Amino acid sequence: MRILHTMLRVGDLQRSIDFYTNIMKMTLLRQKDYPEGKFTLAFLGYGDEKSNTVLELTHNWDTNSYDLGTAFGHIALEVDDVYKATDEIKQSGGKVLREAGKMNAGTTIIAFIEDPDGYQIELIGYKH
Repeated sequence: MRILHTMLRVGDLQRSIDFYTNIMKMTLLRQKDYPEGKFTLAFLGYGDEKSNTVLELTHNWDTNSYDLGTAFGHIALEVDDVYKATDEIKQSGGKVLREAGKMNAGTTIIAFIEDPDGYQIELIGYKH
């Protein structure tokens, strides 16, 4: 068994695809409209779906925004250099919630950013 994907509901699909491809440097792997259900699915990631966990964006055509709720925490992405990644995200127009630095009560370097729908993304330093 393995984790295939994480699904996020988004209010503006193109805005979210632009964020994840241009700012987070993911690749749009596939996208399909489901007219009978009035929704579109888009799958993005850093590699093919056969060997990588990916992100599924679900856009329900009649919904422009969602309440995030209190149960969801964040998506975590490993990066080589959290400081550099955070700077690049800021320069690309991304919103940084917590600047790169040591985690609370630990030594791992982390940062938090936010996607256009308000979902938090944690950047975690690559461990050599």
